[in-house]
Amino acid sequence: MSDKPVARPRIADACICCGGQSLEKSPAILMPFVAHRVFGWAPVEIDDSWGLRTIRNGNAYSICNSVSCLDCGMLFLDIRFSDPEMEALYSGYRQAEYTALRDHYEPGYAERNDTLNQGIGFIPEIEAFLTPFLPLPVRVLDWGGDTGINTPFKSASTLFHVYDISGKPGIAGAVMVDRDTARRTAYDLIVCSNVLEHIPYPLDTLSDIRGLMSRDTVLYIEVPHEEVVRRNPEGTVLCALKRHWHEHVNFFGLEALRRLLAAAGMDAVAVRELGSEPDSVHPHQLMLACRLA
Repeated sequence: MSDKPVARPRIADACICCGGQSLEKSPAILMPFVAHRVFGWAPVEIDDSWGLRTIRNGNAYSICNSVSCLDCGMLFLDIRFSDPEMEALYSGYRQAEYTALRDHYEPGYAERNDTLNQGIGFIPEIEAFLTPFLPLPVRVLDWGGDTGINTPFKSASTLFHVYDISGKPGIAGAVMVDRDTARRTAYDLIVCSNVLEHIPYPLDTLSDIRGLMSRDTVLYIEVPHEEVVRRNPEGTVLCALKRHWHEHVNFFGLEALRRLLAAAGMDAVAVRELGSEPDSVHPHQLMLACRLA
């Protein structure tokens, strides 16, 4: 585990994955929904009535930078949200107020949200991937698991805990817990699925989770294998290809994930890319089964 101190500035000045400082940057925009919900910044249209002599008329959006790490290949947004800003973005996640504002900026989102709330269809794939490393039934904690609807091994668990900042009630069988309860509980499996791409400093999250793990605990990490990363060869400077940022503020490749795990004192014991098969109907996801190093 790395003992190198990691600064956590508002605007990242080092790689949020490996701590490297060999960075390339390129201008981008923060999508209007995120800028509005986090900062209260709505887009505007500048016209002659503004009386701005040196600013051209047109639509004005919140600007930011896309950042590429030349050491590990990580691609990320330079803005790192604070805890209150994360609370503003994710409290009541995908519930009525969130959905109404997002549908205002992204027409059609409400219909898509109805589908998302039904849960994912590839839980059996996750369970098959993890089964060789687990005793069944399992004691499971889903860290950032929303309502628990997508937690693997729900029906093969003796303990089903969910920790999430959204404040939403859990599904039947899920026990919503706080950090203190999680710290006092022993788990066979901790799930961190589609979380790290949202987190300003993912090493902090993995360090918190590490404190809950024993030598026998398996940590399941899943992140989207975003198209801009997946379709470009390792070593490509990706920042110029990423022009907008939404809720996913971190785009991971495998090298970046491995370095992040090493910094947190963990190893990946198995890796799979879901959706990589030519006839796959699944979204592209990187799946890792991890243990303490």
